[in-house]
Amino acid sequence: MAKTVAVITGSLRKDSLNHKLMQVLQKLAGDRLEFHPLHIGDLPHYNEELWADPPVSVLRLKDRIEHSDAVLAITPEYNRSYPGVIKNALDWATRPYGENSWSGKPAAVTGTSPGAIGAAAGQLRLKADMLAVGMVMMSAPEAYLQWKPEAYAADGTVTDESTAKFLGGFVDAFVAWIEKHG
Repeated sequence: MAKTVAVITGSLRKDSLNHKLMQVLQKLAGDRLEFHPLHIGDLPHYNEELWADPPVSVLRLKDRIEHSDAVLAITPEYNRSYPGVIKNALDWATRPYGENSWSGKPAAVTGTSPGAIGAAAGQLRLKADMLAVGMVMMSAPEAYLQWKPEAYAADGTVTDESTAKFLGGFVDAFVAWIEKHG
């Protein structure tokens, strides 16, 4: 039976490179993992006062995380960090006090950009914050990916052999991580 993975993607743009990477990883995972994207674009900025009448988007976020076996973050890099929408989602799902939805979830981080370091600085910062909210982070292999459009078919199939091997290894390791820590 497939393990369910709550996927948080840092770019809100429908055709973002990181959204495409999510589709590529889902295809490589096949029937081993079932991805459930977390819709974080409609979350209000974190405000403790909103817990008096929690927004539906917040309740949906927490429910999706709590009913998933693992978490995968796929992030672009903005100014040597990760997007604020991810930090906002991290904060919402740790509250109210004592109800941290992230706690104990096996997790991994990856991301892509057209640049040569493939969102590496953003991933490192995000990994630290995911650890801080209680996720059980996969430390290796790390997947900093320079996006090269010619390496992928329109349906998300990886057409470049070395990219397929690299990303396949990342997915295999993540599946094993979930099995071990889930």
